[in-house]
Amino acid sequence: MTTRPFHHGNLRAVLLEQAQTMLRATGTDGLSLRELARQAGVSHGAPRSHFIDRQALLDALAELGFDRLTQAVQSAVDGADSARVAFDHVARAYVDFAIEDAALMELMFAAKTSARPGAVQDAAGRLFGALDDVMGPSGPDADATARDTFKLLFGATMQGIAALVASGRIARVQGDALVTAAMTMLLDSELGRRVVTRR
Repeated sequence: MTTRPFHHGNLRAVLLEQAQTMLRATGTDGLSLRELARQAGVSHGAPRSHFIDRQALLDALAELGFDRLTQAVQSAVDGADSARVAFDHVARAYVDFAIEDAALMELMFAAKTSARPGAVQDAAGRLFGALDDVMGPSGPDADATARDTFKLLFGATMQGIAALVASGRIARVQGDALVTAAMTMLLDSELGRRVVTRR
């Protein structure tokens, strides 16, 4: 049994940290509150004081994943002096996250948005808000639908590249080349020129 010291006040954080470790090792199929308690070295009932059931644990992990990815996106933009540099950094941070935490990324986007609890939807909204910031100010006449389309295309493309690398279908160096090519295509497209206002 794992003997990890913790204070009562940070049990939830300890459980989520352990759950992320388990998720990387076994995927969602291996996650259970009972096994989480065993791995964290606490009583079987301890996790239920923070997660009423397994789905609540999965939702908490999804929320945490969105927040971690949002932070990675925001950090990647620091120091970027143009939209191209900013998106290059953000794209690589996005792909790094999706490769290193493939099971978490899959969990984050597994369920339909309408079925997710408010906290998960809010966390997803913060991620798309961070991507919106990278695009630059929208202005009064901005096409919100077009901006959303660009963000979704960006996310889908980067997750697709990450999936190819994570599955071993392509080498990481090929993935990096695809990121460069994809960002050039997205930014130079009619859509990209219309909605990315950052210079």
